[in-house]
Amino acid sequence: MKIISKMQKIPGGLVIIPLLIAVFINTVFPQFFEIGGFTTGLFKNGQPAMMGLFLIICGSAINIKQVGLPLYKGTVLTGMKFIVGVLMGLTVAKICGDNGILGITPMVMIAAITNSNSSLYISLSSQFGNATDTGAVSVLSLNDGPFFTLVALGATGLATIPINSLIATIIPILIGFIWGNLDSDFKDMCKKAQPIVTFFMTIAIGSNTNLATIATAGASGILLGLISTVTGFLFYFLYNLCLKKEERSAMGAAIGTTALNSSMTPAAVAEADPSMAPYTEMATAQCATASIVTLFLCPFIVAFLDKRLKKKMAKEGIISDTELEGV
Repeated sequence: MKIISKMQKIPGGLVIIPLLIAVFINTVFPQFFEIGGFTTGLFKNGQPAMMGLFLIICGSAINIKQVGLPLYKGTVLTGMKFIVGVLMGLTVAKICGDNGILGITPMVMIAAITNSNSSLYISLSSQFGNATDTGAVSVLSLNDGPFFTLVALGATGLATIPINSLIATIIPILIGFIWGNLDSDFKDMCKKAQPIVTFFMTIAIGSNTNLATIATAGASGILLGLISTVTGFLFYFLYNLCLKKEERSAMGAAIGTTALNSSMTPAAVAEADPSMAPYTEMATAQCATASIVTLFLCPFIVAFLDKRLKKKMAKEGIISDTELEGV
């Protein structure tokens, strides 16, 4: 029946579909997740174990062989995402407090902005970038998962993140990183396993919320996605300031996204700091919604900025008119 492949064809399908299934069951038949034994252990309480597997998979995707310009580009892109995300989260906290603005808390702002959709970035780099842009994803992929959000929340004092929690997050990433670079078969196996791990991890998250929460998160999730998308313009200008004229591209805007896996981050934050637990359900739904919004809008913005940049480079004689015609 190719159920997984059909879900993957739907934008955000591997997160949205199991999330909605679990939320629906928990709304109409909550006793199902409380039956006990392996069922409760997997579907209700299995999120920490699934998150550990997910972090190993993230670590295995990081390629140690990428050096030089790809490393520089990846570091710049990752640094921009982190700094801008932290500043936006701090701004929301300072002006509006822990409850945030329009339902968007500092925690979910940082989770959404410090994270980017690496898969979409790779797809866009094949059309609007070059090999060094694609290679940059080896560093950019570090913002997959909850690590940077935990660091940001702990460093800013917005949450109490014990050092042990950070170490506990790094360990599975390191295991995946080391093993994946030593063994290409393991890297390939992790890549194939990611969809099924994501599916069941999302069920474990969704089993702790209900339809009322999802409905409430709708408008704020869309707003969060629009905010994340607009940051693409900022990243575009900042990124090109860090590059030589002949290396400039529209790929800075390609990180104006929120990845699907950002919806896993609030649960990881709550695991490290229980005081964040009341915000977890809403934040999960908001990040999932935001990921869909950015997935649709980001490619249009990158295409627009690419065309604009190429016209400017043609006027300055950096690229030929023939190259411009191909845009």
